[in-house]
Amino acid sequence: MEENWLDLPAAEVDLAARRLLGWRLAANGVTLRLTEVEAYSGLGEDPASHAHRGMTNRNAVMFGPAGFLYVYQIYGMHFCANIVCGEEGRAAAVLLRAGEVVEGLSVARERRPAARGDSDLAAGPAKLMQVLALDRSANGTSVIDGTGPLTVSAPADPPGVIEAGPRVGVTSAHDVAWRFWIAGDPTVSAYRRHSAKTRRRSVPDR
Repeated sequence: MEENWLDLPAAEVDLAARRLLGWRLAANGVTLRLTEVEAYSGLGEDPASHAHRGMTNRNAVMFGPAGFLYVYQIYGMHFCANIVCGEEGRAAAVLLRAGEVVEGLSVARERRPAARGDSDLAAGPAKLMQVLALDRSANGTSVIDGTGPLTVSAPADPPGVIEAGPRVGVTSAHDVAWRFWIAGDPTVSAYRRHSAKTRRRSVPDR
């Protein structure tokens, strides 16, 4: 992973998120090109963040060091993963929202037989985790040194035009434009604007 990505302060988590677009994520026989992410800041700074109210056993990974996975469960069955960034002691993480399968397509199809097509295989944070066969056991593992199940690598070419918009599925600060995606990419997840109805159904996991 590039040193300048790790060295970004937690206050610039949105910039770290943008820089991650186009990176390769590899785990368990499948490689994705990251096409959509979401940034989350830390203590007292971002009411949508798990770390907003301080460190707990659950969110401790978010407080660093950078380059580790923070994995949590939603709806009692699906998993989502974040890559921690910023300086140690200040929580900041980037949610891995969607990607394009670039290696291991047949394996990805077996893991997501209900997908509407190849562009839907990892078009959402829970789908991305299913395709990579990752779960809560990956929490706290490194994506840098090869000791964890997920490894990341920089792209050979820039990702192209990057767009920004409101975050998805959060009950607070949902209009903060900290969701970033590669413009025009078909694997980007569908945006559903936050509503009171969504709030009642949502799980306080983000």
